[in-house]
This record gives sequence, C-alpha cells and structure tokens, in this order.
Amino acid sequence: MTEASAGGARAGAGRHGIVAGVDGSDQSLCALTWAAREAAARRTPLHVITAYTIPVFAASSMDAGYATLDDQVIREGAEAVLEQAVARIAGYGIDVHPAVETGDAAGVLLDLSEEAELLVVGTRGRGGFVGRLLGSVSSAVPAHAKCPTVTVPLACAPRLGQTDLEVPRSKKQPPVGPQEVEKVVVVGVDGSEQARSAMLAAAEQAERWGYPLKVVCALPPFTGSLAWVPAPLDRDALYADIKEQLDAGVAWLQSHFPGLPVTGEVLEGSPIELLIDATRTAELVVLGTRGRGGFAGMLLGSTSQGVLHHAKGPVMVVPDTKDPRLEDRKNFGPMPEDQA
Repeated sequence: MTEASAGGARAGAGRHGIVAGVDGSDQSLCALTWAAREAAARRTPLHVITAYTIPVFAASSMDAGYATLDDQVIREGAEAVLEQAVARIAGYGIDVHPAVETGDAAGVLLDLSEEAELLVVGTRGRGGFVGRLLGSVSSAVPAHAKCPTVTVPLACAPRLGQTDLEVPRSKKQPPVGPQEVEKVVVVGVDGSEQARSAMLAAAEQAERWGYPLKVVCALPPFTGSLAWVPAPLDRDALYADIKEQLDAGVAWLQSHFPGLPVTGEVLEGSPIELLIDATRTAELVVLGTRGRGGFAGMLLGSTSQGVLHHAKGPVMVVPDTKDPRLEDRKNFGPMPEDQA
C-alpha cells in the first residue's frame, strides 16, 4: 500500500486527476478499468478510492449498551480491496494514488469532485459504496458532483477486455465486444442550457479521443405529456422547428471546435429509449443533469435517471456550468423562446 492510502485522499486527490471508486465488486472493477484507460489517454493521475463506515450494533445485554466492530479489522479489509484494485491496473503505466477513506461513500466522492476533473463509478456494488450511488439514494453522485461523472455498467466488461468478470447474459441484447463498439461520442440535447453544457463536455471528450460527435434530439410520440395540447399539433412544423434549433446548436459548437466532425439528428421516439439504445454501441453517451423536461428542484432529470439505470455502456453526466462559451450561442440561430 502506498503512502497515499494511509493519509486519506482529500489532501492529494487530483486537482487535475480522475477519481474512481472501488469496493471489490465486479461492477467497480469494470469501472476502474475504464478509468485507467481514460487516465492513460489524458495522461493524468488516477486516484483509486475505497470508503467504509464503522457500523454500530446494539448489544444483546440488558444494559442497552453498544458495541462497535474493530476499526482496524475493517480498514485492513478495505486496504486489501484497494491493493487488489491497484494490481489489476498495473499494466496501464499511469500514476496511481490509492486511498482508504472513512465516511459515507457518496459523500466522500462528492468531496473529491470539488478538485477532480472526472469521477468514475460502477452502477452497483457490495452495498455501502458503489451500491450507494445508484441504489437507495438514486443517482446521488451524478446529481451533485462538481465535475462530470462517468457511470460504467458491468455490461461494458467484454468491450473493455475484462473476460474474468461475471456479466449477466441476455439473449435479447448480449453485451457487445470491442469490435462492435462504434468510435463515436453521442450527446443527448433538449434545447436547455444544461444540454449545451453537456454538448461542450461531449465535444471536448470526442476531440480528446479523435472521434466524431453525434448530437441527438428526440421527438417523442404524441401521447402522454403532449396530450394536453389544445390545438392540433403540426408535427412536421414541430420537427422543422427542432431541426432548425439543433442545426444552429451544431454550428455554435463547431465554432468552438472547428476541427471536430459534428452531426445533428432529430430522432422519433422516447428520449430515454433512444439514448439507452445508443449506449449499447457508442463509446460514450453524454447527458446534462437535467433539462427542459425536469423541474428546477430535481436532483437529476427523469431522462438522465432512466438512461443511467438501464445503460449498456458508459454514460457521462455533466453538471451545470458557467462556461463563457455558452454566452454566444444566441449568435448562431434560433433558440427556445425562453432562452433567446
């Protein structure tokens, strides 16, 4: 175990690094592999973090006293998990800083997000840590993190070459291998400022990898939430209006990333279903924390939540930003009326 593991991660958790949470589960090891590859691509340190809390049990005696588990025993178990995780990524040639933290797992990662450039987590784990992120407190870290968060499902193991991890099999949609992954970054948009922040982060990632960027906007069927519309809806006119705004957004994005191939597409169907389908083969799907379909007070929009819980590939959730590049979007064409 390195010196970093003894002192905790907060003092040195990469101001310019990636933070990955691990708990020894297959889910977290799959996410760790993705994080290691990304750290190598960015040439930035990787901070591998595990966290634990000390459970308190009511004593069985009549004096209603309490007994605690030995902190050293629990910590040694956490350090063993960390050592195995670090050994797993030893071949990536990256600067690794492992650390054991005490405290709520989601809280630990949120603290680290203040200085990290990226958080990487699995979708579920051995309770308490990665399981906390998308379990009982749904999407806690992506909703509150101060930096982008990438959630990596276990279904990604085959595409990452992790053949020793046990991936649930589905006859309808088996996990894809490396040869089936399309070298493209997909970002879902809905005309909101949060979506434009996601577009910028997606473009940066696509440029970093040397991949094209696909900007998609979904036109849901005329049911449910649109059923209240009092007048007959001219769907062709609506499509044309959305496409015009999307094209303007693509032009704005390309002004900031002139060398990046960017395409925009309006798709018919449920945004959640379309984006989940995109996660099966795209290298990465990028979303904002919430958009025009979510209430301002929501932790995470319904689309982001739905995609995260059913994704088949890596999903990046981008927090709201005050990026100055957002200010000139209005110069490139029509925007939603309440934001023009």
